[in-house]
Amino acid sequence: MAQVTSTRPTRSGVTAARVCTIVGFVFAALAIVFFPPVFGLVAVILGVVAGSLGDRPLGWYAAAAGVAGAVLGMVLSALLLNAV
Repeated sequence: MAQVTSTRPTRSGVTAARVCTIVGFVFAALAIVFFPPVFGLVAVILGVVAGSLGDRPLGWYAAAAGVAGAVLGMVLSALLLNAV
């Protein structure tokens, strides 16, 4: 007997994994400007969740963007605080 698997799209055809990916990218962008460790960590978590739910390439990219956004935000914050 063959096993049939399918993803269950939510309303309007958007899966939960894709929503996690999009929100992860948004938090990665926010991490550059506001609270880099917090928003960066949330972006990494959402990216990993999206990657494990099936949005493989973009989910892992969102996790990497979260790390990059957190690091970039902390470097920019350090530069701004030391420039004064």
